[in-house]
Amino acid sequence: MKNLTILVPDGENNLSSIVGSYKIFTRANNYQKEIGKKEIFNIELAGISSEVEFYGGLFTARPHKNIAEISKTDLVIIPSLNHNYQQAVKVNGQLIDWLGKQYRYGASIASICTGAYLLAASGLLDGKSCSTHWSAANELKKRYPKVNLQTDQLITDEKGIYTNGGAYSFLNLILYLVEKYYDRQTAIFCSKVFQIDIGRQNQSTFIIFEGQKTHSDELVKKAQVYMESKPEEKISIEHLAASLAIGRRNFDRRFIKATGNTPTEYLQRIKVEAAKKSFETSRRTINEIMYEVGYSDLKAFREVFRKITGLSPLEYRNKYNKDVLQGG
Repeated sequence: MKNLTILVPDGENNLSSIVGSYKIFTRANNYQKEIGKKEIFNIELAGISSEVEFYGGLFTARPHKNIAEISKTDLVIIPSLNHNYQQAVKVNGQLIDWLGKQYRYGASIASICTGAYLLAASGLLDGKSCSTHWSAANELKKRYPKVNLQTDQLITDEKGIYTNGGAYSFLNLILYLVEKYYDRQTAIFCSKVFQIDIGRQNQSTFIIFEGQKTHSDELVKKAQVYMESKPEEKISIEHLAASLAIGRRNFDRRFIKATGNTPTEYLQRIKVEAAKKSFETSRRTINEIMYEVGYSDLKAFREVFRKITGLSPLEYRNKYNKDVLQGG
């Protein structure tokens, strides 16, 4: 039997991702027994403290073991953290070192949502793909520039390292791991019991684009503010660069360094975010909204919208507009 270690880090972290992982893997084990097979995992919670409080002491978790008692495991799950990532990394140094050792001994490691900060702090994500919650992505990229951040991806799988996107999308990662370690039949069974959509590939639909302004390049910030103030205009990046007294190539280089997007990509995301809000709250047609955000070519608008959200404009409106849902 393999060993599965679900971590309970010190400090603020998310109880739901610990409990959810434990419940689904336990149910997968039980299903194996029900169909006459052997359990796959011995499942244990482990940490560096004997007791960890959640939500101001409202809940408490008592891990089965201290990580010092675990010399070797096969699969480690790092839960989601709350928002004080720097403090979480600071108080979990022993756990971070243990992760590196376990990976060298052959363990696979999966991080849930912002648990990627602990994984990145171990150095195991250097040069590897990683997803996390879209709201935490900019900070992660700033702190750990060697990580190949793939925020649109729901799940990444590279050399025994798994990561996933935000919040309750961890359920999709757990199903993915159940299929990998058990079989497709068990994953489908768990998806039906826990009512989780199986096979989701990205989290693009859920991303709220808020711009990346945590950098210190004031010229780029001026360009961002201008773009964001005029989502309805067809802005020429060439003219924008000239108005800021900078050459186009140098402007592109500085913009990418500061935001992670090219100016054109940034402008597209602004326009698509404005279109999304209109699709969610108004009864205007797709063509009307397209013109509203500065597009005149329906094919081009559809392509950009799908690239950024993973859905067509019609699919997005049908999914999120209350009037459409109610048949209004």
